[in-house]
Amino acid sequence: MPFDTNLRNTSIFLAIFILAFFPSVFHLLLKPFTLPFDLFGAPLAPAKQLLPTCACCPPASCTAADIPQPPTMSFFQKQFSLPSKSRGCYLITDEVTRQLPELKDYKVGILHLFVQHTSCALSMNENWDEEVREDMSDALDRLAPEDRKGNLYRHSAEGLDDMPAHIKSSLMGASVTVPITNGRLNTGTWQGIYYMEFRASKHSRKVVATIQGEKA
Repeated sequence: MPFDTNLRNTSIFLAIFILAFFPSVFHLLLKPFTLPFDLFGAPLAPAKQLLPTCACCPPASCTAADIPQPPTMSFFQKQFSLPSKSRGCYLITDEVTRQLPELKDYKVGILHLFVQHTSCALSMNENWDEEVREDMSDALDRLAPEDRKGNLYRHSAEGLDDMPAHIKSSLMGASVTVPITNGRLNTGTWQGIYYMEFRASKHSRKVVATIQGEKA
């Protein structure tokens, strides 16, 4: 079939060709005819694009002050010495708070106390009746007695109370952890922090205090 070369068919062929292979050119050719409709139909102010919001992707209009910030964790560490004591159990809650005025700066957190010695211990127990502390010392003496006959222990480099002190230290532990709430130690009504000395003579003991938490 011969190709129709009249003007109408040629125009239709060119339009189809441009539309198929050059759609952007076709759009530009139509722009003069659609411009009046665009002018009369356009809104007076461009609509703001509404972005989806979520905790991780706030809208661009938000400022840093509008976005809730996560609490900042703070760390503090300090070393202090306990008053020298001979063998016995001693309540040191007040001494700890006196040595750590920084506690009041924390809204919520944890206080960790670690004693740097192997013949004493820290513990948490009853804080009212001092006979509890005396009974605790007596009970530990029964669990790890002194070896006067030399039949129980090999290690006695520093005297009869040397190895029993190490055993008691391992049984009771070298640290305690106490929660902090609104600047105060959040212990129970009848709870207190014990310093337990297992050597017969007086010794000076060092404690490392570490505070972790959110400041007020």
